[in-house]
Amino acid sequence: MTEQNRGGRIRPTGRRRKPHTKGHRTAVIAAWSGAVLVLVAGSGLGYAYVRLDGNLKGVDINAQLGKNRPDDVDNGSMDILLLGSDSRSGANAAYGKDEGGARSDTAMVVHVYPGHKKASVVSIPRDTLVDRPMCASPQGAPVPAERRAMFNTAYEVGGPACAVKTVESMSGIRMDHYIEVDFAGFTKLIDKLGGVEITTAKPIKDAKSHLDLAPGTHTLDGEQSLGLVRTRKSVGDGSDLGRIQLQQAFMKAFIDQVKNVGVFSNPAKLFGIADTATKAITPDSELDSVNELSSFASGLSKLGADDVHMITMPVEYDPADPNRVLPVEAKAQQVWSALKADRPIPASATQDTATGKADGIVK
Repeated sequence: MTEQNRGGRIRPTGRRRKPHTKGHRTAVIAAWSGAVLVLVAGSGLGYAYVRLDGNLKGVDINAQLGKNRPDDVDNGSMDILLLGSDSRSGANAAYGKDEGGARSDTAMVVHVYPGHKKASVVSIPRDTLVDRPMCASPQGAPVPAERRAMFNTAYEVGGPACAVKTVESMSGIRMDHYIEVDFAGFTKLIDKLGGVEITTAKPIKDAKSHLDLAPGTHTLDGEQSLGLVRTRKSVGDGSDLGRIQLQQAFMKAFIDQVKNVGVFSNPAKLFGIADTATKAITPDSELDSVNELSSFASGLSKLGADDVHMITMPVEYDPADPNRVLPVEAKAQQVWSALKADRPIPASATQDTATGKADGIVK
C-alpha cells in the first residue's frame, strides 16, 4: 500500500484493502465527474432523479461552435475535454483573488478507443503558448484570434466553447463531450467520498496551495486534495509539468477510492455523493440529465485505472520566457495522429522533451 517509486515523489494508492483486480473497474471521466450516477438507476432511488436533474446545468457547445469543426467520426471511439476551472467567484473565492476571469487550471483530453476497453489521457499544460482561434465571449461578442496566447486564456475570454475550439484547432480532433469541475465542488466531493489516499516519498510544502505533507501515506480531505492538484512550486522544476503529474497520480487514486467507498451497500451515501457530484460539474448539453450522464458512464464502465495511459502533451520551454512552454509540433502531431487513428500513443512522442524530463515525480 505504501510502495514508493525510485526517485519519485508521490505514488497514488487509493484505499485498497484487496489486490487490485479487473473487477475493480470504473470509467476515468465517469469517476472524475460523478460516475456514481450510473448506480442510481439500480439503487431504488427513483425519487432522486428530479433533484439530481435540477443540479445539472449544461452548456450547448455544438450550438456555439456551429459546423466549422473537425469531422464527427462515428466508429465507437469518444473524445472528451475534461476541464478544471480556477474561477475565484462565488464559493471559489476562498481559493484566491478574482483577477478578472476564470481560467482552465487543468485540461485533459480523454480519448476512449473503440470498444471502450482502453483510453489515453493527454494533459495540456496551462502555460502552453498556442495559436488561439477566433472565438466569441460568453456574452456573444467576437474575440479576435491571438498568436502565442496562453492555453488557459481560451476559457478566460470565451468560456467552455472557446476552450473546446482551441483544443480542436490544436489536435484536429472533434470533442464529443465537455465536462468541467470547479474548485468548491471538488473539495466537497472528496469529503463526501471520505478522502483519497496517496503516498509521498518526499515532503511537499507549498504555501500557495496551503499544502504541507511529510513523507508517508496520507488520506487527503477535500482541501488537501485541492492543494495537491494545484501544487507546482514545490515539485519538480516548479513548473506546471510537475503539477500535471501530481494531478494524474491523484486521478488514479480517486478512481480507486470511488470503487472502494461502499456506495453499493449504502444508498444514502450514494445519493449524497451523486448530489454533490452533479453540483460540482458543468457538462455539455448532451450530458445534462441523469439519464444521459448515467448512459454515458455506463458506456465507459469497462475502463479501469490500469486501462488508461496518461501522458502530458510534448512541450519545450520557451526560449523567450522560461515560465512558458511551446508544443513540440512534430511530437505533438504524433500524439494527435495516434488518437485519430485509434492507436496507442508511441513512447517516442515524449522523448527528449520537457515533458519527458519531468518524469520521475510520480510513478
